[in-house]
Amino acid sequence: MTTVRDDQLVSLARGMRELVRAEAAESERKRTMTDAIVDEMWGSGLMTALSPAEAGGIEPSLAEIIETWIEMAWQDGSFGWIGIANLPSRFAAATYLPDEGFAEVFTAHDNHVTMGGQFFPNGQGAVIDGGYRVSGSWSFGSGVGHSQYVAAGFFPMDDGEMRWISDGIPEMRVAVIPRDEIRFNDGWHVQGLKGTGSFDYSAENVFVPTARTFGLFDRHPYRGTSPSARMGLMPVTAAGHASWALGVAKSMLDDVAELAATKFRMSDMASLASRPTFQKGLAHHVAAWRAARLLVLDAFSTAETVVAAGEDLNPTLRADMRAAAVYATDTARECAEWAHLVAGTSSIREGSRLERAFRDLYTGTQHAFISEKVAMDCAQIWLGIIDDQFGL
Repeated sequence: MTTVRDDQLVSLARGMRELVRAEAAESERKRTMTDAIVDEMWGSGLMTALSPAEAGGIEPSLAEIIETWIEMAWQDGSFGWIGIANLPSRFAAATYLPDEGFAEVFTAHDNHVTMGGQFFPNGQGAVIDGGYRVSGSWSFGSGVGHSQYVAAGFFPMDDGEMRWISDGIPEMRVAVIPRDEIRFNDGWHVQGLKGTGSFDYSAENVFVPTARTFGLFDRHPYRGTSPSARMGLMPVTAAGHASWALGVAKSMLDDVAELAATKFRMSDMASLASRPTFQKGLAHHVAAWRAARLLVLDAFSTAETVVAAGEDLNPTLRADMRAAAVYATDTARECAEWAHLVAGTSSIREGSRLERAFRDLYTGTQHAFISEKVAMDCAQIWLGIIDDQFGL
């Protein structure tokens, strides 16, 4: 496994362009990343980069990882999605698992651990001596197709009753479960993001020791010194969704700009590039994309700076990051729609990057993490209607 520096990350991801392009169709056919891509993510050091140093990571700045995720999603939507699924899953477990759990999951495997799954608490964990008996069913377990450990969110249950950490807020935890203790129920037959191995899965009365669980909203790391470790999983996940949408949209804008010189519509003697309406549309959507990227970098870097100075994330900063992620996603969707329309029949040719990116974007942007409900929660904090929203 190669050790990389923070400033090498984007170029490292860029070095995978030829491999990802060559393997994209096979990943879609398999409905999970090919071994060649996963092996290269490990060989290059990309798979571990976001993790704390104790788990083989380099603890990069959020700006650096955002740019890296944009590059990965630009190459291929499924590859980019794996980046925002496997890397944060591994980051969270390596950062927030107690020492005993870290030793079992990471140290015992020389840190060569890929992780994916669904962190939303769709399961229940009956509290018993030493841990939990976890049961549940989880959908859209991103990256589990090639993961050795699977994350599964659950509600701890004392004699059938939820635990409450404050008024109206139940305790929510994440179990880290070996692959062979999970039942995979497939279900990943979808329009886009076919290569992500986001299978449905379930567990039935699986014992998970307490040390192999962590709180969904933990912000107190056992290891890792980067501000991200003290920001929690929600901001890192939000950065991922924003970066992914921007990367896929940029690939469509770039492909349409390249296509425009040779694209002639039926009954039109002028190339697409020479049409004033196309020129105006390209200028508008490239500018909108650049503005969204800058908003994302500003919101996340501002919060990172505050935490690096020793302060806690306040509700406004968390709302700023989540709103930026929603805005970037909405902007990316608008760019994709425009690119799809102006490309004409070139955008519907099966197997092209343009066609695949369109399918991927309209699949990935259905995610609840960047829904209009999130934007409403952010606005209510800014307006003073509510003091906080714990899920942000």
